[in-house]
Amino acid sequence: MAHITINQYLQQVYEAIDNHEGSFCAELLSFKHPHVANPRLQLASPEEKCQQLLEPPYDEMVAAHLRCTYAVANHDFVEAYKFQTLVIQSFLRAFQSHKEENWALPVMYAVTLDLRIFANNAEQQLQKKSKGQPGEMLEKAAEQLMSCFRVCASDNRAGIEDSKKWGMMFLSNQLFKIYFKINKLHLCKPLIRAIDSSNLKNDYSPAQKVTYKYYVGRKAMFDSDFKPAEEFLSYAFHHCHRSSQKNKRMILIYLLPVKMLLGHMPTHQLLRKYDLMQFADVTKAVSEGNLLLLNEALSKHETFFIRCGIFLILEKLKIITYRNLFKKVYLLLRSHQLPLDAFLVSLRMMQLEDVDIDEVQCILANLIYMGHIKGYISYQHQKLVVSKQNPFPPLSSVS
Repeated sequence: MAHITINQYLQQVYEAIDNHEGSFCAELLSFKHPHVANPRLQLASPEEKCQQLLEPPYDEMVAAHLRCTYAVANHDFVEAYKFQTLVIQSFLRAFQSHKEENWALPVMYAVTLDLRIFANNAEQQLQKKSKGQPGEMLEKAAEQLMSCFRVCASDNRAGIEDSKKWGMMFLSNQLFKIYFKINKLHLCKPLIRAIDSSNLKNDYSPAQKVTYKYYVGRKAMFDSDFKPAEEFLSYAFHHCHRSSQKNKRMILIYLLPVKMLLGHMPTHQLLRKYDLMQFADVTKAVSEGNLLLLNEALSKHETFFIRCGIFLILEKLKIITYRNLFKKVYLLLRSHQLPLDAFLVSLRMMQLEDVDIDEVQCILANLIYMGHIKGYISYQHQKLVVSKQNPFPPLSSVS
């Protein structure tokens, strides 16, 4: 395949389209396939050849693909992105004309995936030259993918087998990747609504569902909806292929903080298995109510946590750590009327030197408001009066 002539290549494309062989046609238009490294196909102006053998709009689509291979061979990703956009625009004209058939879905998967990758590469090239706005290329790529998504979502006439709606989750996942990269998570909402209302939502491929749940879970986490976030990310983790250690680790980076906020601490064994020992001291600190250790752990691994986008979520663990520390005070004093001074002493033991009684009251008021402590503050007697039944409810029942 690597050294076929342009005529042989075009003949193969023609036959694949004519026979509705979506998977083979997708290979012939994908940059994962070896034909893209064939110098005979890397042409600067293949339009005439394509017009001789192929009908419109397929001639334009294939010509743009070949010009794209030429641009990639010359390491010009801005040009490659431009021609890949033309590939998608031509493909869409053909795709819309396919009434009540979806054989071309694999082609759509291949060309849209390549567009996102080229947009990424083009962006990096432009930034090295200090040109263009950050995220500009990816936003334009997202618009092209949305055009494909609309065609798939609006296919109401075909039966289930032939429906273009089967392409919706793949496109959603590609769009999620872009929106997370350019930090526009609000744009995920309409996609999630469309998938949730789809009658196919449980029938997509396992791989697509894992990716989808991973991104929806991450979005829920950023929206502070921790219970749904735990559900989606747990699904992604448990259904992710067991050999995909790297993907499982990526899911855990977001699942662990969510689980910890809900009171479920990871085991040392799990952290070691997935090389996530950055969380070891955080886990220990939260469990023990050790604010000093928590601050040290967050500071030590700050770069890693910020790069993963979870530093601010982990900061929320401080309130859980206060709860666990204050629970120790309660267990030590064995009373339902706890002097505020006792909490002040415990905080000073954690080397929070500048803390005063007002701040203690503020922390306690927050814990009571959030449901982590059942009780009230008696300002007159400077005491925390806690419930005689379950004064520190389990975290999982609160969040």
